[in-house]
Amino acid sequence: MANIILLNLSGDDRIGLSSDFYAVISEVDVRILDIGQSVIHDQVSQGMMLQLPDTQDPEAIKSALKHHAKRLKLKVKIRDVSEAAYSRWVEQQGADRYTLTLLAREVSAEEIARVTQVTAEQGLNIHDIVRLSGRVPLDRPISNEVKSCIEFSVQGEPKNPAQMRASFLKIAAELDVDIAIQRDDAFRRNRRLVCFDMDSTLISTEVIDELAKHAGVGEQVAAITERAMRGELDFTESFTQRMALLEGLSENVLAEIATNLPLMEGAKTLISNLRAYGYKTAILSGGFSYFGNHLKQMLGIDHVYANTLEIVDGKLTGRVIHPVVDAKRKALLLKKIAHEEGLDPQQTIAVGDGANDLLMLSEAGLGIAFRAKPLVRESAKQSLSTHGLDGILYLLGFKEQDIKRAD
Repeated sequence: MANIILLNLSGDDRIGLSSDFYAVISEVDVRILDIGQSVIHDQVSQGMMLQLPDTQDPEAIKSALKHHAKRLKLKVKIRDVSEAAYSRWVEQQGADRYTLTLLAREVSAEEIARVTQVTAEQGLNIHDIVRLSGRVPLDRPISNEVKSCIEFSVQGEPKNPAQMRASFLKIAAELDVDIAIQRDDAFRRNRRLVCFDMDSTLISTEVIDELAKHAGVGEQVAAITERAMRGELDFTESFTQRMALLEGLSENVLAEIATNLPLMEGAKTLISNLRAYGYKTAILSGGFSYFGNHLKQMLGIDHVYANTLEIVDGKLTGRVIHPVVDAKRKALLLKKIAHEEGLDPQQTIAVGDGANDLLMLSEAGLGIAFRAKPLVRESAKQSLSTHGLDGILYLLGFKEQDIKRAD
């Protein structure tokens, strides 16, 4: 019969503490079956599952471990584990795992309580909780610069995935937070291509609306744009209507608008970190390549696919040049670029805000509706509204110390 114990230690953290205690354990021929540690502020909590040797008195070993823990000023708790309980624990290692990410400007106890209530109702067991965001000084007011993110590692299979998603959407809407849950598999840890919509995603404006203002048809175009983003109009139809209204606009306006494109909050930080860590990036936009290529040069984007503005004698013709980058083409382009980069589609991420992004979001391994309309937010796999684009780094598992801020 195997002698298995669960040993828990806690106390003041210091450099060399683990070294001192494991020097004691190394003197006994124990087998380390599992180990884990967490530190909050200056308090350490460490647990380990040990198989004690049959050749020695288990009670004597436990007594020695307690003695040395006391000498090191650590609280200790030792519990026996039966072989049957250990075998059940081993069998659980093949169970599905998920990563649940909670983002807010400042995460509160209520938000954690609501989220964990849903995981409990769904039969999911929380194994680990870590803070991904940085430490915030007490005198720093809550603002757009403050970002909080808690990541939960959960195990099991949801009883009702659709109901779970609906519950998370309800909590997100009521508490103004973002909740993302992803299957924790090899693909989640190896995303390599991120495809962005441009207007109202990578930049905080709709370029066609800016063009329309200069052409004196701002209200007409904005109304058509809004209907298209809500999914009330076919994209190609709406695009054709809006382009026709731009006929005669001088091409000199394009450079002026490009120079003053307002980047979305967190865009520079996100793109610079993606580049630094070897990700490929792409703009797949129903907007215009003139502006997409400007962003390519500014940010270091790898691929740009967007619509072409036809210019004759220095003026826009208002005609549409096919093929139009619509919803279907965006999805096809995502798969095309993934193939060219030698990637599985599950290694891709798509980010967009409009109804014409939904196909692209569904094709990607991780589809993120960013500050999107309700229809898009409810249909996409994940959504992000409380943070800037740099919040996507948290969904990828980045910790604050891994992120170099550029915005």
